[in-house]
Amino acid sequence: MTTAIETAGLVKLFKDTRAVDGIDLQVAAGGVHGFLGPNGAGKTTTIRMLATLLRPDAGEARVLGRDVVRDADEVRSRVALTGQFASVDEDLTGRENLVLVSRLYGFSRAAARARADELLDAFGLSDAADRQVKKFSGGMRRRIDIAASIVVTPELIFLDEPTTGLDPRSRNQVWDIVRAMVASGTTVLLTTQYLDEADQLADRISVIDAGKVIAEGTPGQLKASVGASALHVRLLNPDDRPRARAVLERALGTGVTEDADPAALTASVDSSAPAMRGIAALEATDVPVAQFSLGQPSLDEVFLALTGHPAESTGTDDEAAAGHDAAARGAA
Repeated sequence: MTTAIETAGLVKLFKDTRAVDGIDLQVAAGGVHGFLGPNGAGKTTTIRMLATLLRPDAGEARVLGRDVVRDADEVRSRVALTGQFASVDEDLTGRENLVLVSRLYGFSRAAARARADELLDAFGLSDAADRQVKKFSGGMRRRIDIAASIVVTPELIFLDEPTTGLDPRSRNQVWDIVRAMVASGTTVLLTTQYLDEADQLADRISVIDAGKVIAEGTPGQLKASVGASALHVRLLNPDDRPRARAVLERALGTGVTEDADPAALTASVDSSAPAMRGIAALEATDVPVAQFSLGQPSLDEVFLALTGHPAESTGTDDEAAAGHDAAARGAA
């Protein structure tokens, strides 16, 4: 197996905050490796170290066989990064942005225009090519940003939460772009807060929390770690929730979580059989159920099983990394 990314004990400190706390990571070349975790978990800081925008405070990291500190220029020449926020010039048109990036890469004027037109067509942006980017929709901005990242096809691309805030149609369009990049031979390291996104795209997933990798495996393996399915129950009367929780825990033989909705409960189950047993137990004890459903585990349920707490958006990682970005660029 060829390794695209290898880290050992990777650490990054921001004053007293250990944004990344000893990450060991191996990412195979080819395909998509998902980096799954909530805001503040350390995903963005890790990406910035791997992309040579931040220097590690401890540990080692190699990207495409090159050390990210000693061989930073070589790493930068072979990778691309699409961050959480669009990096293109919003006052320029889509075509002007792509021509500009192409020229910076050394393309001739004619070749830059040809490459821009090729990417605009591939990303479904030809009709908006001469519109200012600030007039693009959120999904279009993400597509033009990714297009700018692959003017020269990279061996490895870091996609840092590329679909956060997008509507379902735009998310699907970005997913199709990711699949196309992989088909052309590019390795993708994808950070995301969404279990369904990692499930759709990733061959393997590393789960990160509080700066540490706490679990790793295929999407199927991670889902199996919290049960094959999740039973969601909404009661008719919120006052019945303590009694309903006790009934379900006895019937299912597993823990039951109280959701933010005061009338809702969630439990991990291995199949539909225990779910039906739990609903029958509620009916037998005269606990009225307004609705119930059986679905795949959510991100919160995965984190609850792995860490004992649900995923929480702290913002620590992103804020700390953003606050030190300018200094990091100079150091890198």
